[in-house]
Amino acid sequence: MNEASPPRIVIVGAGPAGIRAAATLVEAGLHPTVIDEGYRAGGQIYRRPPAGFVRTPKQLYGSEAAKARALHALFDRLAKDGQLTHCAGSSVIAAHGGQLHVLGEDGVQVVGYERLILATGASDRVAPIPGWQNAGVYSLGAAQIALKAQGVALGRRIVLLGSGPLLTLVGAQLVEAGADVAAVLDTSPWQQQVRGFSGLAARPVVALRGMALRARLGRRYHAGVTLERIEADGQGVAALRWRDAGGRQQLTSCDMIGMGWHLRAETHLADLAGCAFTYDEQWRQWLPKTAEMGRAGNGVYLAGDGVRLLGADGAEIAGRLAAAACLADIGYQAPSISADLRKLVRLERFARGLARAFPWPAAMVRALPDEAIVCRCENVTAAAVREGTDFGSGEANRVKSLSRAGMGRCQGRYCQLAAVELVAAQAGCMPEAVGRFRAQAPVRPAPIGAFLRED
Repeated sequence: MNEASPPRIVIVGAGPAGIRAAATLVEAGLHPTVIDEGYRAGGQIYRRPPAGFVRTPKQLYGSEAAKARALHALFDRLAKDGQLTHCAGSSVIAAHGGQLHVLGEDGVQVVGYERLILATGASDRVAPIPGWQNAGVYSLGAAQIALKAQGVALGRRIVLLGSGPLLTLVGAQLVEAGADVAAVLDTSPWQQQVRGFSGLAARPVVALRGMALRARLGRRYHAGVTLERIEADGQGVAALRWRDAGGRQQLTSCDMIGMGWHLRAETHLADLAGCAFTYDEQWRQWLPKTAEMGRAGNGVYLAGDGVRLLGADGAEIAGRLAAAACLADIGYQAPSISADLRKLVRLERFARGLARAFPWPAAMVRALPDEAIVCRCENVTAAAVREGTDFGSGEANRVKSLSRAGMGRCQGRYCQLAAVELVAAQAGCMPEAVGRFRAQAPVRPAPIGAFLRED
């Protein structure tokens, strides 16, 4: 072990990747600082409810309950024993020059680091449809958070739409909790889903669990649908117009809609920390560029869905690998990683199968009518994005400045992918040629008062 004083290592995120990274560093004799927006570790996938919540881990996490309990217990023990510093309820809103600006209950604090592990996870990947700006439209993740953290459904009559495993998972969880789920609408046709089977076979047990969840939905589930528009009344969402796989017109009344097409990597901090990016054609998004174990250069390491969309199991492995790379780089004994690297190959194959079976609806987005809202924060229409493309030479950030798409509270998290598709379609090129929106600090909304300190 290196006899020099150990460097300050900060981990951002306390989901599966962050927890495993922290545990690996602690095992090597280091004391990391873990900064997380949640008040209790677990991340989105293993989000924990407040004390006194009546639903059991089995009800909350299903077949993953044992993994969730193990990770929760591991992190709680490390924190209780003083082997790490846990900054809960805190958001990193900027990163620059070896410093993080952290928004917490006491305002904005500056935290320095010598090594940084970003385990920021992912958020919903949503595609706009006409009417999605109305009250009562949420992401699938928001519906799941409300169920896990508060034990409530966000509507009395619910329609879920999109594609990917999260769609059927949230649908099954809501049904099991007693919610009235009217329909679960998947834009991926059965034939497309079959095309991803060879990749899904890399994890047959997980694939079978997904099929079981779908079976619980019964006749609520429809594949290969065409989404037309969300109807609203004076109160918000009233119904969804759609066509089934046979082209038949459908109108489903509802007062809440949850939508999502798998996930998008949360990359804002990686961008501000100076990481390079590469466009992934299959995932249809820009992802940080790293070496095999998560090295991103300048003392920064990436782990979990924020760099590779491999799910919770992949995030745990990636967290260990990032910590092992960090240990090796600072002269500490790193754990054996050969088995983890072999597992990653299988998980990558499975993830690629998912991407193929449940693709991003690029054609649907590119065909949006001009009056459809693309950026909900700034009320930017598809017409404005197309007009910005004509004046901005088809470059993402020029279109952003001209149209204001992606300049609202969410910093493009929910509109960037769709906006870039529209720009690429208008410019007659692929999204890779358009580029991506540059991240800006603060990456989360922060009150001005949080920056004002007595000293």
